[in-house]
Amino acid sequence: MKPLVIAAPSSGCGKTTVTLALLAAFRRQGMSVAPFKVGPDFIDPGHHSVICGRESRSLDGWMCGEVRVKEIFSRGCAEAEAAVIEGVMGLFDGASGDSDEGSTAEIARWLEARILLVVDARSQARSAAALVQGFCGFDPRLEFAGLLFNRVGSPRHEEQLRQAVASTRGLPPVLGCLPREEDLSIPERHLGLVTAGEWDKNQFNIDRLADWAERYIDINALVKFTRCQVYTSDRNMVSYVDLTPGIPSVRIAVARDEAFCFYYPENLELLEESGAELVFFSPLHDETLPENIQGIYLGGGYPELHSARLERNHRLLRELREVAEAGLPVYAECGGLMLLAESIDGRPMAGVFPARARMLPRRRALGYREVVLTGDSPLGGKGMRARGHEFHYSEMEMPSGVARGYRLSRRGEEDLGSEGYRVGNVLGSYIHLHFGSNPLLARNFVEFCRTRRISGA
Repeated sequence: MKPLVIAAPSSGCGKTTVTLALLAAFRRQGMSVAPFKVGPDFIDPGHHSVICGRESRSLDGWMCGEVRVKEIFSRGCAEAEAAVIEGVMGLFDGASGDSDEGSTAEIARWLEARILLVVDARSQARSAAALVQGFCGFDPRLEFAGLLFNRVGSPRHEEQLRQAVASTRGLPPVLGCLPREEDLSIPERHLGLVTAGEWDKNQFNIDRLADWAERYIDINALVKFTRCQVYTSDRNMVSYVDLTPGIPSVRIAVARDEAFCFYYPENLELLEESGAELVFFSPLHDETLPENIQGIYLGGGYPELHSARLERNHRLLRELREVAEAGLPVYAECGGLMLLAESIDGRPMAGVFPARARMLPRRRALGYREVVLTGDSPLGGKGMRARGHEFHYSEMEMPSGVARGYRLSRRGEEDLGSEGYRVGNVLGSYIHLHFGSNPLLARNFVEFCRTRRISGA
């Protein structure tokens, strides 16, 4: 399968809207489409999933490497006729300025994908051809399926753009010119787009997206690039973890609702393959934790937007604190860490960590992180390495007496200090770790949960 990559010269060109419109148009034609997103994003894949009716996966070259990326792609393509990958930032933007590591271009190379370049045509005409020529010639290993000009102002503007491309040797064909339709865009907030669970279907209509794509894009040409025989994948062929037969499963509760929805699918799959039985619950809607659990996984999300409702769920917050104090293993990332704090902007939370979370008007942290464990923890022992991503607008006032289990660096280079807060069998961090970067993380957490018995159990 040769996937189609939706890329652009920079952020803000309309990649996400174009990707969703194409997915909607392909689905309208009856195609089973496997969606993907380059980079560490959680939000865009959620929107892909709503349209495609199947899970969208992140493909991150820096966190996972080529072998894991190809395994993730293989899993995601099972029983699909086409694969569409939304890029990140500009086509060649990634983890550094001197290579394509972590970029959309890197993923396109690894998967031998064809690239559809989306160009924001505002305030330019013939100059757009010069920009496209630079992008198409920058790395001769890449293959371009065509061009889409977005935010085209008028029929005359479209004519000039097409003339510019036609008169420049070696450029891919123009497969569409999209007029300005800003009301099709998904609303944004401090971490990016609103999540898929918050879509206002009256405001954001999937049929309108499909109509837009069918009217202004040569869908038939793109279908020829993307359609193939149904792709089959042997899950055992790409299994990460060898599990000894006959060992009982470990029941782990996973928070999942509007406030906690940031999980890499591979993290959950690796836990299952390591022997976990995942039981989902909602900190917003459930008053108690699932029964007979041996561990808890609290992912990220937007707890700050739902802090009033979380505050009112006194019984669940109290139970979280009690089981943590009794020794139940808990792993919490970003939003999950905030839930375990004493408060979020003054609203009481579970109080497992003696810390207060507060939202800031500006972004507090953004970027890739390499993590080295500095001691034994629910995820493994001293010296283990993993990779992840950090992105948040909150900060945590954590006392110095709380143990730190991580040493952080920016891509293994710049030392960023210690993190990974540890209280008893609870580990919390702002870092979203991708277990695909080190599958032993999942196995170690499951085994940690298996061997720890809480007091009174």
